[in-house]
Amino acid sequence: MNADIVQALRNTELFRQLDHSVLSQLAQRAVWRRLRRDEVLFMTGEAAHGLYVIASGSVRAYRTGGDGREQVIHTEQAGATVGEVPLFDDQPYPSTVAAEEDSAVVFIDKASVLQMCHTHPEIAMAALRALSQRLRRCAALVETLSLRAVGQRLAQWLLNEAHARGRASGSGIEVEIPQSKEQIAARVGSVREVVSRALARLEEDGLIRGSGHHIIIPDLEKLAGYIA
Repeated sequence: MNADIVQALRNTELFRQLDHSVLSQLAQRAVWRRLRRDEVLFMTGEAAHGLYVIASGSVRAYRTGGDGREQVIHTEQAGATVGEVPLFDDQPYPSTVAAEEDSAVVFIDKASVLQMCHTHPEIAMAALRALSQRLRRCAALVETLSLRAVGQRLAQWLLNEAHARGRASGSGIEVEIPQSKEQIAARVGSVREVVSRALARLEEDGLIRGSGHHIIIPDLEKLAGYIA
């Protein structure tokens, strides 16, 4: 297990520059945890005791409105970290984080991370880069939710999925969408019924084909034009 933790740490932007002996020492203080799909790792407002490294799988960070509807803020894959912000401002976790799929994470307590930042300043710089990138993504999310219609937000999300995991075929770019319509709605700031209508409209306009969890995008440029 120690070797698995060391490898998980090495895969991150924060810790990849550390040599093996330092990673091994840090791994001895870390805790391995497995998560089932949709299992909550921590909740908004919960006291923060450290950060988590995603060893496998993926997680989503979200806030829940008064009506119980989720708004996904960002999703993170293996090799990323979550829970960094409270390390530096001594505040609670700013969002709820739950597993998108069966996942494994590594927990490192706050004191250990801060100690490493003091002895290895490159970790603090890496954390600053990671938080800056996340801030930019959050700013883009605010712009998208404020200025674009649901259909445009959905098209943008589909484009992102196509670039991240789509595969070329004779019909266009094929994308497997594991999320339910409720989960997609949480990503684009809407509800299931509206997302269903928006998908139907995109198909009517010839911008996508398919149904269920298998989508074909015949022309990425045309879909991108729909967003503009």
